[in-house]
Amino acid sequence: MSKKRALVTGITGQDGSYLAENLLSKGYEVLGMVRRTSTINFDRIRHFQNEVTIVQGDLLDQMSLLDILREYRPEEVYNLAAQSFVPTSWKQPVLTGEFTALGVTRVLEAIRMVDAGIRFYQASSSEMFGRVQETPQKETTPFYPRSPYGVAKVYGHWITVNYRESYELYACSGILFNHESPRRGLEFVTHKVTYGAARIKLGMAEELRLGNLEARRDWGYAGDYVEAMWLMLQQEEPDDYVIATGETHSVQALCEAAFGYLGLDWREYVECDPQYFRPAEVDLLVGDASKARDRLGWEPSVRFEELIQLMVDADLKALQMDKG
Repeated sequence: MSKKRALVTGITGQDGSYLAENLLSKGYEVLGMVRRTSTINFDRIRHFQNEVTIVQGDLLDQMSLLDILREYRPEEVYNLAAQSFVPTSWKQPVLTGEFTALGVTRVLEAIRMVDAGIRFYQASSSEMFGRVQETPQKETTPFYPRSPYGVAKVYGHWITVNYRESYELYACSGILFNHESPRRGLEFVTHKVTYGAARIKLGMAEELRLGNLEARRDWGYAGDYVEAMWLMLQQEEPDDYVIATGETHSVQALCEAAFGYLGLDWREYVECDPQYFRPAEVDLLVGDASKARDRLGWEPSVRFEELIQLMVDADLKALQMDKG
């Protein structure tokens, strides 16, 4: 029996790397789409890079997507590629829209033209809820995005729904709340905090400058969340699902957990810096994943404190290796 074949856009990112690993463990043949640039970073997939097929493609280039689907004929497509850092979306709103919004349409259109039987996963985001209309947020909660990134993700979400209903594609959106790991980019606050705490512990820094310490998020483990992506494409009917832990923690609590794990008092090292505040803040995000639990049988396995300790340990190890 031939292996199932899946295409993962954004394979070199945090989620793409965990998803590719997950699919390989299930016996899939994995294609990873990367843009043809001079600065591709394969660090997150280096330990299994020889087990996947890297293909050149770009969410800005419709023909490249058509060519990949025609040549490789995947049964599943996971669209994780995006301009995914919220602060950057204010500095580059048009580019964010091209990748994170219109890029989704290009993938869906390529699927419709080449093979409407392909199952499609779209990475939606809790940032779509923005100024939240109800707490906790679930699949039926109205969207009110507060950043160009959130707005672009709303477009990507609704175009996925539209193609599902218009062309009967098997197209799902996973509305994922914040999910972190040692592979998270250093620009994201969780990794900024764990890395900063580790550097201070090792005497490599004396302070950590952060933005809004009162912002609250629902933080889970990326390794858990990619399993939910796969589960969505294994159901009889396509649908959209909130993926979250149902717990909320402030950035201050994040600091307390990371510094406290290292035996440090965060208040002695963390400085609040207005330059890191967003033009429009999202104060509270917390998800209700009961639909995913009931229909997919999915539940998070890593708790908040475990996640932060996992990240601190990885940062300590990496920094100690760098020190030689």
